Amino acid sequence: MQVAGSSQSSWLATVKKARKTALLQDGRIKVHYELPDGREMAEECDKETGELLVRKWKTKTRLGGEGQWEWEVGEEAHYTKRLHAAASDALVESSSAPFVVRRDTTKSFEWRIRNLPYPADVYSITAEPDTFSLALRTSNKKYFKRLVVTDMQRLGLPVEQSYVSFVHTNNTLIITYKKPGPVLEMQKAVYTEVASLMKGKKDGDVNCRQT
Repeated sequence: MQVAGSSQSSWLATVKKARKTALLQDGRIKVHYELPDGREMAEECDKETGELLVRKWKTKTRLGGEGQWEWEVGEEAHYTKRLHAAASDALVESSSAPFVVRRDTTKSFEWRIRNLPYPADVYSITAEPDTFSLALRTSNKKYFKRLVVTDMQRLGLPVEQSYVSFVHTNNTLIITYKKPGPVLEMQKAVYTEVASLMKGKKDGDVNCRQT
């Protein structure tokens, strides 16, 4: 397992070293990061609340070509995946099949698993510290899902059971993981970095910084 303190310092250093392009558009702060290791990360957050709306990643292919964006946070992830599958004539899963949408609030990580019709007492969620993940099981053995808490993984912070909660409503299971102090501190540090890019900018302005 990674050492939390060194992982947190390492990730913040990576963000600071990245070449960043920022844009304010339609009430969203959009930031594109070109990381030192060649990966790209794009984030969008609400200008007023600071809530993260989108985070996606792009990694070059083994031959050095352009990869496809892969969503970590955001409603678009599921629908983009279906569009790509349809465009490539790949097998498209049924619209009634369960699917996961990862969301993010200022205080917690959230997963919404839609199309799960079973009552609340069927579900159990177990924190698995060694894999930085939450394991979702059903007592009727109809569904299983392992959800990696990627933000915790990047910072080397093991997940804890006491931070987990869930509710079930309208065929949707909503799993919440309360953000611990180190995550909130990192969130604040990254937001400060982004805010320095956007200082004095208005809608449509672009700021690019090489750090």
